[in-house]
Amino acid sequence: MSVMAIWIALISICWCWLYLQNKVSITSSLRAAKYVLLAFTLWLLYIVFQLIPLPAYILKYLSPSSLEHWLSVEEFLGQPGVVNFSISIDPKITKLWLLLSICYFLFFLLALVLVSNRRRLKILAYVLLCSGLFQAVFGAMMTLSGLEYGFFIKKTDYLGVATGTFFNRNHLAGYLGMTIAVGIGLLIATLDTQSIKIAKTTRKKILTLLRLVLSVKIMVRLSLIMMVIALVLTHSRMGNTAFFASLFITGVIGLICAKHATQSMIVLFVSIVIIDMVIVGQWFGLEKVKQRLEQTNAMSENRDEVNKYGLEQWKDYRLTGSGLGSFYAVFPKYRGVDIQGFNKEAHNDYLQFATETGVVGPVLLASIVIASIFTALAAHYRRRDPLMRGMSFAVIMGIIAMMSHATVEFNLQMPANAATFVVLLSLAWISLNLGSRKNSLESKKLGS
Repeated sequence: MSVMAIWIALISICWCWLYLQNKVSITSSLRAAKYVLLAFTLWLLYIVFQLIPLPAYILKYLSPSSLEHWLSVEEFLGQPGVVNFSISIDPKITKLWLLLSICYFLFFLLALVLVSNRRRLKILAYVLLCSGLFQAVFGAMMTLSGLEYGFFIKKTDYLGVATGTFFNRNHLAGYLGMTIAVGIGLLIATLDTQSIKIAKTTRKKILTLLRLVLSVKIMVRLSLIMMVIALVLTHSRMGNTAFFASLFITGVIGLICAKHATQSMIVLFVSIVIIDMVIVGQWFGLEKVKQRLEQTNAMSENRDEVNKYGLEQWKDYRLTGSGLGSFYAVFPKYRGVDIQGFNKEAHNDYLQFATETGVVGPVLLASIVIASIFTALAAHYRRRDPLMRGMSFAVIMGIIAMMSHATVEFNLQMPANAATFVVLLSLAWISLNLGSRKNSLESKKLGS
């Protein structure tokens, strides 16, 4: 996390210096996302507010449970006399998550200002694809070879399933869900509708469509197959369910919204479903994922109990929360004897954000995600540029996959997944505004 924070800060400082030198400029994507940036800023300010020491009589109304916690700590330490307390019951961890939130905010900004042309957008998409491919190949090799190494460390958990450089197989599944979405977006960006229209006979059209699926883009297609293999090898129930569900839902949305390339898109989706779900899945263990789903019940899982006790925790902190990142510190007070071990995170991102930031935090975060997915839908419907339509498709699919998986997992608590998700959100605004005719006209007016 420290390396990521330093790296993002350095890039941000460099861009600001170039901006002061008039060597870079504000992009149309950044201007269009001003309300999302406002919501992001309010989120950061709210986390700062959770850290501000408040008089006891104010904290009593905002968060009685936080006040009760601090008074009990005073009594335990035998140091009464402090009259100001923060909403966060663990300021140190909240400061860490504030730093991470600032990093995500800067990462979002950097994506909007640096992806200023089609070439850079392609580079970003291929970097995400290659990153997912590396995780897939590494995870599959470690599992199939029996070496079982994680990030330079011998694995002690999740043996026999792919985890990549992640500790948890579900986090690899969440990451692959987003990067596969970007890969499918790249395939959509390469759909050649003109050659299909030129072909006069049905035979020639079929041959053209087959060339489309098995053309030079085969490297992207093979990358996607390898990533799906790794996804299946994670044996993550919700990870696989979220991926295939998001593919189906987004595919239907894409065909409904598409004004162009409908025929080629149908062939592409059919090939993905047939090759990935049927052939790859049967060879590499989709049946095991199915068995895990069938064996899932209330007796074999304790996530429903964690959610039940987490809801009790939320009731006491529902207005302002207990402080971002503080779930682990509060949950032991509410969990029952049927919950064993240490629960650092809730297996539900929605519940965790609600308990830590009350009603305010989830509203701000939801506004960012909802605005971005509607922007991606608008881009997919309005833009004729195949690259922009492909990237908007990737955003829609990636958001649906991540938001589905978030109901039973804590992917957004993982910096790698959260940062990638932030990039996906930025791609929504880029796909709608980059190189659009409207923004080109506005740029000419400003130039004149």
